[in-house]
Amino acid sequence: MDDYTPQLTKQEGFKLNRNQLKYLLIIAMLIDHLAWRYVPTVSVLGQIMHFIGRLTGPGMAVLLAEGYQYTRSKKKYAIRLLIFALLSWAPCSLFNYNRFPYIGMDMFGVIWTLFLAFVTVWMWDSIKGKKPLKIFLVVIFCILSLLGDWCIFAVLWALFCYIYRDNEKKKWISFAIVAVIEVVLACLMSGLSQLFQLGVVLVPIVFIYFYNREPGSKKPFHKWFFYVFYPLHILILYFMRCLGC
Repeated sequence: MDDYTPQLTKQEGFKLNRNQLKYLLIIAMLIDHLAWRYVPTVSVLGQIMHFIGRLTGPGMAVLLAEGYQYTRSKKKYAIRLLIFALLSWAPCSLFNYNRFPYIGMDMFGVIWTLFLAFVTVWMWDSIKGKKPLKIFLVVIFCILSLLGDWCIFAVLWALFCYIYRDNEKKKWISFAIVAVIEVVLACLMSGLSQLFQLGVVLVPIVFIYFYNREPGSKKPFHKWFFYVFYPLHILILYFMRCLGC
């Protein structure tokens, strides 16, 4: 049976492997970005689409914490994230601000935050003892993440998911605490239009009940698809706006 066909059995129910889960997160991201482009945020449809879109950032952070444990080369993983974070800078700026970016003003996008999340996990794992130093560096990386999407929160989600990787209960409790802070801050800053942030509840639901922790196919296509799709689809949406579509 193909690795990319979800299996339904009486014992397990509907389950997704890691690659299939990544595609689900990508679809949620596309729905979210389509909503930003075409649907008013305060509308019911806009809230629903953004609610679904809240699955992507936190979900990618959780997968990153897991992927850190299995990657053959942490250095190559980090470099790959950094390269595509930089490649995504101009598309993100064009999509969000309708201009080419300049340093210190425009966001790099979610891959920048995932890069910093990976570096944070790597740092925490590599430095033995010296907890005050580790906490100080976490704060620094969180500050740097302000230039990206899902800033601070994706870094903390990845870190806590790694720290509590052997304790599912503590992992999801820490995830929930960070999620509550994120939702409350968003609503306090922007009002009830941010209620769609409650969509982060989808993440533990999907990971606990529908993720089988199997890697899926190891074909390069599946490894690289997200990195290419992220800046490409944002760029396409920008040009569609330019063409009046």
